[in-house]
Amino acid sequence: MASNRIAIINEEIQKELSALLRTVKDPRVQDVMISITRVETTPDLRYTKVYVSFLQEDKAKDAMAGLKSAAGFLRRQLGSNLRLRYSPEIVWAQDDSILYGAKMLKLINSLEVKNDEDPDQE
Repeated sequence: MASNRIAIINEEIQKELSALLRTVKDPRVQDVMISITRVETTPDLRYTKVYVSFLQEDKAKDAMAGLKSAAGFLRRQLGSNLRLRYSPEIVWAQDDSILYGAKMLKLINSLEVKNDEDPDQE
């Protein structure tokens, strides 16, 4: 039962943070397309780990610094919007799964192209 509650809270935090990211005034965050891929909250609701992915990888380091500096503002807004007993402290983590998937897709497509060029040379 508790894990179901945490899963619901994780979804709500993800939705709220996605909406709140558009309100952050920091240019390091505004100029980058940020996607929240996953949220994990501790059972005591004290900490939440937010996994983010960036469309422009060259700006990822600056965007992470901007997110870390905006964490206090986002935590305060999150607490007032969700009305939880505790506002969880936000810990940011970069998620490279989208890049990994794109890399694997590129490798698979390159194998298909090689197979089309070399029809059964047995």
